[in-house]
Amino acid sequence: MADEQQFIEDGLQRTQIDEFFADELGRAGYGGMEVAKTPMGTQIVLKAEKPGMVIGKGGKNIRKITTTLEEEFDLDDPQVDVQEVDEPDLNARIVADRLANALERGWYFRKAGHTTIDRIMEAGAKGAEIVLSGKVTGARSRVEKFNRGYIKHNGEPAEDIVDHGQGTAVMKLGTIGVDVKIIPPDAELPDDFQIYEGIEVEEYVAEDGESVEELLEGEPEEAQPVTDGPPDEGAADDTDVEVDEEVIEEELDENAEEFEDVDVPGEDDVEEELADLDEAVDEELDEETEAEAEALMDEMDDADADEAADDADDEAGDDADTEDADADADDEDGGDQQ
Repeated sequence: MADEQQFIEDGLQRTQIDEFFADELGRAGYGGMEVAKTPMGTQIVLKAEKPGMVIGKGGKNIRKITTTLEEEFDLDDPQVDVQEVDEPDLNARIVADRLANALERGWYFRKAGHTTIDRIMEAGAKGAEIVLSGKVTGARSRVEKFNRGYIKHNGEPAEDIVDHGQGTAVMKLGTIGVDVKIIPPDAELPDDFQIYEGIEVEEYVAEDGESVEELLEGEPEEAQPVTDGPPDEGAADDTDVEVDEEVIEEELDENAEEFEDVDVPGEDDVEEELADLDEAVDEELDEETEAEAEALMDEMDDADADEAADDADDEAGDDADTEDADADADDEDGGDQQ
């Protein structure tokens, strides 16, 4: 048998077994299964909300399930292990069956959806989504969605991280499909990051084995000069050049003789020059002060002259006003006598 055909048959068999468990263990809170083929037989792990109902009294129910798996599904020595679901509100399969049962019992779809998704988030889920599709309230089918938190819809995280469960509610108007997606609290999303505080740099070591301190303390190597062309074969190496010490000493002696001929002023000459500079500065300051004083006196004289002229004008105006007043008084007296 070809590998492709074998994969198809294995997938079909797995789906049929899952549907069988969903029908037989619906009341026990069936939460999914895992099938693994081993040399000792077929290992099946069942997840249920109520493991006691799966096992039955004295193991009667589990033996019945094992016999059915051998006869109907042709499994070699099936070994069924039942595990209890730690948090049923975080199992998408169990939540979908609960919601479908609530709708069949007459719960209003909006109340049932909000109540269910609130319980999921209270259980610690990072995100959840519930989709109800079908004839929810009337003759026409529609889709109702309830979202909380963060949910992934595509890509590898949607396949590996998101827990997906489906259920069916059989109503009078028709069936309603229930689709539940849950991201568990311990899921590691690809875009998550953490910030570590109090970490010292010395704790980390470079890839080549050297610590960070050694890398920081290391002295950089001197850069070697880069030449574009090929090296000159005729050029002499710097290490091979011999320096003539006698020539250098003669040059130093000549430079020293040149500096000896330069006249250096003495202390007396320097003091005389400083005294001359002080006298020149004092003379300039005296001349500037006298000029400023003369300009200030001229301004004061001009101001006094202007004030005297203004006073004379004011007195002349007052005399004219007095004469006008006397003339008016004489006119009034003459009129009264008449």
